[in-house]
Amino acid sequence: MIPILDSKRQYAKIGAEVEKAVCEVLRSGSYILGPNVKALETELAEYIGCKYTVALNSGTDALHIALRALDIGKGDEVITTAFTFVATTESIEIVGATPVFCDIDPDTFNIDASKIEDLITPHTKAIMPVHLYGQPADMDKIMDIAKRHNLYVIEDCCQAIGAKYKGQKVGTFGDIGCYSFYPTKNLGGMGDGGLITVNSENLKNRIVALRNHGGAIRYHHDEIGVNSRLDEIQAAILRIKLNYIDEWNKARREHAATYNELFSGCSDIQTPKELADTYCVYHQYTVKIPNRDNIHKMLQEAGIGAMLYYPIPLHMQKVHAHLGYKMGDLPITEKNTECVISLPMFPELTLEEQKTVASTLIECIEKSKALV
Repeated sequence: MIPILDSKRQYAKIGAEVEKAVCEVLRSGSYILGPNVKALETELAEYIGCKYTVALNSGTDALHIALRALDIGKGDEVITTAFTFVATTESIEIVGATPVFCDIDPDTFNIDASKIEDLITPHTKAIMPVHLYGQPADMDKIMDIAKRHNLYVIEDCCQAIGAKYKGQKVGTFGDIGCYSFYPTKNLGGMGDGGLITVNSENLKNRIVALRNHGGAIRYHHDEIGVNSRLDEIQAAILRIKLNYIDEWNKARREHAATYNELFSGCSDIQTPKELADTYCVYHQYTVKIPNRDNIHKMLQEAGIGAMLYYPIPLHMQKVHAHLGYKMGDLPITEKNTECVISLPMFPELTLEEQKTVASTLIECIEKSKALV
């Protein structure tokens, strides 16, 4: 079995460091918003290249608190993509706003910036691009549109820590950047976690209050907030892992290059396209193939942990049925959800495993042709 991700291999490398850090937290008696959280926020601000970060308990909370901090709510519209995990649009509806879906670029799977402007109405308040699979969205065009129409930009960087657009890390272009530290992420905790990046001190102060029951001072509550505090144990673990993130992202890029070479002779496999002047961190290595569902089943039977991210676009999900979208409204999104498949991708993946994945996929494609 070759899994889509193997966190045990990562732990085998850094487990001793992690266990030492966790034991220090346990002995300290400081478990919530303590020195490790403060240090992590400082270290991540330096790493990402922003003035401030605020650590939270999930990437989903990062997205919805970002919207709250910008006073986006009932009657407002947020333009985003339907080709993403539901947390993106869930956050919009949590605050009472309406997601407006834009189709995607067929090569990057990210929001097609050339189609955003046609969707702007007097109710539009923000654009929420997703840097899907670790591939940066076209931030120059997005920021230009936002500036001309006086819109906020909230970057969903939950799959893209360390990714760069023209040398600048994602999460630093818009008004707010949002990250997830879910265990499967490139920088993942051993539990849930999230982060907001921001350059405005006023916004940072409000986000800090919102994450802690709406108050900047203990037992003084200025508005309805939430309990979204990253715990000290997760912060200590993430501080250890942060030391390795560039090394791990570099390994992912090398694995992607190896896959590209292994698939170079198979015209039925469309490999990921990395835009010029971008640095993709390959949270997922996602290809397009024919007869995807049958091949996915064959791969699973062969012990290859391939996954479908995402088989049903969000505008066709029951949760968003009230928005009134129908099949055909987002043709490129819909076409891609039928043919994408993500292959095993993690830093510790071996060359032999990649060769096995590649040969098995090519073999399954050939078998599927015979079945048609």
